[in-house]
Amino acid sequence: MSDRISNFDAVIVGAGLAGLVCARQLQQAGLKVVILEKSRGVGGRVATRRLYDTCVDRGLPFLEIQGEQTQQLVQQLCNRNILQLWTGNVYELHSQNSWKLSEPTNRYIVPEGINAIAKFLAADLEIWREYLVKKITASEDGSFLLESNPSDNYPNQLTAKAVVVAIPAPQALALLESSQLRDRLATVQYDPCITVTAGYASERQANLRNLNPAWQAVKFIDRPDLALAILDSSKRDRSQQPVFVIHSTAQFAQNFLDVDDLRAAGELLCDRAAQLLLPWLNTPQWCQVHRWRYAFPSRSLGSPCLTATPLPFVCCGDWCEGNLVEGALTSGLAAADEIVRCSLFNS
Repeated sequence: MSDRISNFDAVIVGAGLAGLVCARQLQQAGLKVVILEKSRGVGGRVATRRLYDTCVDRGLPFLEIQGEQTQQLVQQLCNRNILQLWTGNVYELHSQNSWKLSEPTNRYIVPEGINAIAKFLAADLEIWREYLVKKITASEDGSFLLESNPSDNYPNQLTAKAVVVAIPAPQALALLESSQLRDRLATVQYDPCITVTAGYASERQANLRNLNPAWQAVKFIDRPDLALAILDSSKRDRSQQPVFVIHSTAQFAQNFLDVDDLRAAGELLCDRAAQLLLPWLNTPQWCQVHRWRYAFPSRSLGSPCLTATPLPFVCCGDWCEGNLVEGALTSGLAAADEIVRCSLFNS
């Protein structure tokens, strides 16, 4: 396979929501686009895992309308029968065991797994998976050279007229040489999260019928360890067993950022949930623990995207204006607009 390919108008680094909507917009504008994604899947925290004959959403639990872009996306997905309205009750658990029903809002789920949203956005896009970009260099002719490790499937070098970096800001820092961008990227800060996915004996289904209050998700208020617990199996049409997803606070996750084995973290979170919710939550049949190092931006950039001038080089993501899905979609579209503007100016 050739070491270099130069027939791309734009390269998108990262197949999260921002990168996907950016690529779609650029492709609709007539540009030849490729997405380079370091993992096997797409969607980032819009993540679903298939475990023990069921699927589990271990990142984004449901989709809510947060603005114009999420409203349009919900409409598109509902029209294709991908989304359905979730009737689960979301409660807040305050100190002194005080329960409060969260403000009513429409929450949409995907029975086949929330990652179907990302797969919908990725349809008809060229995506090179398991492709880790190691270096991005601006060439004298105004194009960009992107380099990766040698691969049997793809060239380890490619060139493009424009680049969009749609990954978490700390990861983007490692790729950039421009101090103009690095200084601003360095201001972005993230909160981490540890997520436990746990399945329980099918006999436990009966224990869930008489919950008081009748919750399917619980937001923990002012807890040092637990942030959110979700009965994920309540989103599945044919669930054979109770499956819970438990998300930690950033304070808790900080203690486990650099450990190799996360089993202790998972056991602690299950123990805490058992103390507050159901006593058998600390005895799962199976359990998986995942670390989201860059889960939620705690300090955002404060603008829709970050652009290097005069070159067509843009950074985008949910860290630009906020950690909501709406922010990721808006940022990806803003990045695409910047690339199209530069392309027209330089044509």
